[in-house]
Amino acid sequence: MMSVTPEGLKGYTTFESVKKRPDSQLEKDIFEAKVYINNIVEKPLDEHEELPDELEIAWLKVAQFYALINSDESMAKGYKSEKIGDYSYTLSDGSSLTMPDISSLLAEFIPDDGGNKGFFMRMRSL
Repeated sequence: MMSVTPEGLKGYTTFESVKKRPDSQLEKDIFEAKVYINNIVEKPLDEHEELPDELEIAWLKVAQFYALINSDESMAKGYKSEKIGDYSYTLSDGSSLTMPDISSLLAEFIPDDGGNKGFFMRMRSL
């Protein structure tokens, strides 16, 4: 099974803070991403003989997210805004960076709830 590695994550990312992060810390970020994705998908990442491209990209995106927030000193210091490479963000009181939207990458791997796969309808009273 092919899995995401620190070297692979450094090759994927454009963020210098991720590229400079020690491999031992990236391994933990990658593990956090794996746990996150495994809680969403039907078949855990380790059970795939060959990891589909969609799962690998989703794993890289989430691992990159964890690497950014785990290495971001401004989050710990409570700053309201910060610039990471070419990206900048502003935090409101009590808010945090947003997990990347990987729903389209994971759509075919999410368990069917017995209804229409991938289609949810929410009803509310008027």
